Amino acid sequence: MSIIVPANSAVGGGYAVDNSCRFNSASSDNLTRTSDSGNKKTFTMSFWVKRSTLGTDQVLTNITAPSGAQGRVFFEGNTEQLEFHDVSSGGSYEIRYITNRLFRDVSAWYNIVIAVDTEDGTAGDRVKIYVNGVQETSFATATQPSSGLVTSFNSGGVMEIGSQQGPNEFFGGYMSEVINVDGTQLAPTSFGEFDEDSGIWKPIDVSGLTDRHT
Repeated sequence: MSIIVPANSAVGGGYAVDNSCRFNSASSDNLTRTSDSGNKKTFTMSFWVKRSTLGTDQVLTNITAPSGAQGRVFFEGNTEQLEFHDVSSGGSYEIRYITNRLFRDVSAWYNIVIAVDTEDGTAGDRVKIYVNGVQETSFATATQPSSGLVTSFNSGGVMEIGSQQGPNEFFGGYMSEVINVDGTQLAPTSFGEFDEDSGIWKPIDVSGLTDRHT
């Protein structure tokens, strides 16, 4: 399944799309839907993000499975690191990645891609995180999923964009082209490319991606 928020042409040159969504954390802005039930082991999420609020946890997406298990992508408020995790219904981290990289630049657009395949035979390849087309390899925490782990994502649970309702945590800034591709662990080149002249990572037309809903 997929939720798509239109992208902003200000993200970069070349391919341009029309709009972005502005989230005001003080107003508890967010988007919510019940996710489709799909592949819980293999999927790719992509976000174009421009932050405006620092110092508090800033949630890009949160999903709560019918079992009570939870998956989340967010910026940690104390450190401004990016965290991706999946927590069992019993409260144990089954996946947890925290970047050493900090995300403090409120003037920059970041393209964050999280590509998951828990059935990959190489444990280190089961979760891949990319920022602006480059794979992150330095992590403060890297709890790899067990082989064949069934995650909270694509579980038919409640999926939030820009928020986690319990506890109440909301994103402040802009998001665009928020995409979840079910059943495929994709490279960042499915969502962007480097500009030939500037070298800046910029969005591309994603209309050809399959296994997605708008």
